[in-house]
Amino acid sequence: MNMHITVDPVEQHLANGLKDLWFPVLPSELLADKPVSIRRLGYKIALWRDNDGSVHALEDHCPHRGAPLSQGPVLGDRLQCPYHGVEVRCDGTVTKVPGSPGCKLEGSRPTRMFHTREAAGAIFLFNASDAHLDTPPDLVLPEQLTSPAWSSFLCYTEWKGDYRYVLDNVMDPMHGTYLHKMSHSMSEGEATAKFVTRDTEQGFVFEKEGQRGVNFDWTEFLDNGCHWLRLEIPYPKTGGPGGNFTIIGSYTPSSRALSAVFHWRARPLTGWQRDTWRFLYKNRLEARHWAVLEQDRVLLEFMEFDANQRENLYQHDLGVVRLRRYFKGKAKEQLALIDAKQLP
Repeated sequence: MNMHITVDPVEQHLANGLKDLWFPVLPSELLADKPVSIRRLGYKIALWRDNDGSVHALEDHCPHRGAPLSQGPVLGDRLQCPYHGVEVRCDGTVTKVPGSPGCKLEGSRPTRMFHTREAAGAIFLFNASDAHLDTPPDLVLPEQLTSPAWSSFLCYTEWKGDYRYVLDNVMDPMHGTYLHKMSHSMSEGEATAKFVTRDTEQGFVFEKEGQRGVNFDWTEFLDNGCHWLRLEIPYPKTGGPGGNFTIIGSYTPSSRALSAVFHWRARPLTGWQRDTWRFLYKNRLEARHWAVLEQDRVLLEFMEFDANQRENLYQHDLGVVRLRRYFKGKAKEQLALIDAKQLP
């Protein structure tokens, strides 16, 4: 009996992350003087810093025999494979083959490279459809991560499961009323609500109708060359100065079974108020925020891998539906372009 397993190309494309986008892949503090190997975006990737501290990234695969480049020494803008000494430059070019000088491997460019940027305490990679793209578009961060009027902390963790479940979770404000009802910042607001969507220049807002600044009342999806989810949590007076608490999220697939989860926690503060909040955050508030994230993590990690294939959605899920539709539309566009390029 022959069995035919059909793989949905759109599903496969999304599982590894859309192309031609920036993704956060690692907190800056986790990359020191030695190379680091990570799995992101369907690739095993070697990250390292050169003599000036700039970050470079190559697929962690020596073009000679496939050994991990990340296990070898750093030679400035090159990595040396520990297996046979082959040297690969940060643009993917093989610069030296000690065992066979002058062979056809020297001077070739067989290794996938990744453009990198370091900003807001994180390392970002551009997931290019062209393996040897010369110049990527600019990485644009939300104002909360660039403006001197804001102060922020990066919170990084890894959760078991598909990154799209994390996206769905953040695009679901109503879960805060139930899952996080004991939180110091999410105990208020109606347990029932009607939601509406509102278009923006680079995405959309999904929000509770007639309720603002009470609980987790809205989420904004932003596509500016990197995908961001932005939301606000009202703070009680015990949370210190600065008004509402803004969370900026961006999520990267590590594998079908693991997600890299980045949240920046931000408040509009300057001067002594900034210093007060940052001290208060580290000493009293951060543990509470991790407790809320832990509630999300436990729930999502216990969901079946195909839970989103057996759903009965209702009005509160319009944001999730719209976000999924957006991602599938982008995946279909990219696959169509790939197919067009392959035509004779």
